[in-house]
Amino acid sequence: MSLNETPTAERVHIAFFGRRNAGKSSLINAVTGQEVSVVSETKGTTTDPVSKSMELFPLGPVVILDTPGYDDEGTLGTLRVRRTKQTLNRSDIAVLVVDSSVGIQDCEEELLRLFQEKNLPFLVVWNKVDLLPNGQGILAGHLAVSTVQGTGLEEFKTALGKFVNVRKPRPFLADLIAPGETVLFVMPQDGSAPRARLILPQQMAIRDVLDAGGRALCVQPPECAGAIASLKTPPAIVVTDSQVFREAAAATPAEIPLTSFSILLARYKGFLAEALRGVEAISRLKSGDKILIAEGCTHHRQCNDIGSVKIPNLLRKKCGCDFDFQFSSGNGFPEDLEGLSLVIHCGGCMISDRELLSRMKAAQDQNVPFTNYGITLAWLNGILPRALTGLRGKTEC
Repeated sequence: MSLNETPTAERVHIAFFGRRNAGKSSLINAVTGQEVSVVSETKGTTTDPVSKSMELFPLGPVVILDTPGYDDEGTLGTLRVRRTKQTLNRSDIAVLVVDSSVGIQDCEEELLRLFQEKNLPFLVVWNKVDLLPNGQGILAGHLAVSTVQGTGLEEFKTALGKFVNVRKPRPFLADLIAPGETVLFVMPQDGSAPRARLILPQQMAIRDVLDAGGRALCVQPPECAGAIASLKTPPAIVVTDSQVFREAAAATPAEIPLTSFSILLARYKGFLAEALRGVEAISRLKSGDKILIAEGCTHHRQCNDIGSVKIPNLLRKKCGCDFDFQFSSGNGFPEDLEGLSLVIHCGGCMISDRELLSRMKAAQDQNVPFTNYGITLAWLNGILPRALTGLRGKTEC
């Protein structure tokens, strides 16, 4: 991925919900001008949530999510409905597609309640209005479209655009430096680093420094001390990969602020304060406690993987006891967190803010402490207070 491409996690996620055969897929295809979803007269054609990243004029970079019918039946239907509910946590905007020939029934009423419970912005669109005489029965404030006749589509996109434009750009670290200052990035390029590209937080940080008029200096851990010594003016801040926190701290003079990509991500995504509270639970852990280590992506785990190997080993060493580690990745974050003593989440660079914050809220609602990789590693290495100095009192963006 190039620095000019908008990552999936930074795109507005627009999800379409409704009963089977309401015309969700037809509406998506009509609005996007692409065959994003398979369309059929057969009920239940969409059997699993479908996602598509695209540029949608005039909305900009978005992810379109098509979901199975919320009125699906049977054993498989129940599973599909559950997947549809999970999609709510990934959505920035919900579109409820109503079959005009049927109107709003219990199925749609339940979805509307879920939108409101999750504080999710939504639009209600009545499809197949060509089947109704003069739009009879459409409720005030709802939109009317016909994918067959192609009517109402521009009005629908305009309404969507009003939601999308509410989002404001946020700095990743640009607010922490002044123009002309240097940021030193410590970026190990070992077996876990993707070949021929940088991981997303590194890309975001470098781009933010350049946009702020600063200078980005990238080194691997062994070059950290030498790079600092070579500069006439010390770097404004050193940002390190969490896996080499100890090495970066040892190589960086105490007067130079130090933090990690993962801690910056927690601040950027709005859960730094909660993650700092959550990490305190480590000191209360007992042998046999259940700990969930969760990742937002589904990358191949290396032999010395940070989530499944390094963090568990450090926790065992620090606490002097063993734990019952559980793991999740991608969209597999469990709804039921009962019995867990702690959730340690990755930085969440590959999932949307809303999905990450919904996971945090699920933990809060079930009284389970919630933190992330970078904060955990800083705590385990005894340098968490120092790792926060570079934030200059700014905890959340």
